[in-house]
Amino acid sequence: MAQYVKVGGQEREFDAAITERLPDKRVAWESTNGPTHAGVVAFHRLNSDETRVTVQLDWQPDGVAEKIGSAVSADDRRVKADLKRFKTFMEGRGTETGAWRGHVGRP
Repeated sequence: MAQYVKVGGQEREFDAAITERLPDKRVAWESTNGPTHAGVVAFHRLNSDETRVTVQLDWQPDGVAEKIGSAVSADDRRVKADLKRFKTFMEGRGTETGAWRGHVGRP
């Protein structure tokens, strides 16, 4: 599945594959071409109205701009901003999307 990422004016395209999915718990992926990266998003239910979402992202900056951006934590700020947009999206929906929620086990 083609994905795009844009940080500090630099846009990169890559393909990624889901390597693990446990509905309502976690989703993990890794790039299959393009920039080398992998990550996991975990959902921790705190109570009936709250969930903590954590992200672990491992990537290799390429080129001077990305290395500088990583050194000044531009990547961390981008992930935090994306999580805020995700929170707004999810809280605004009020219902599930109806998308497939099946299990993908670890390789």
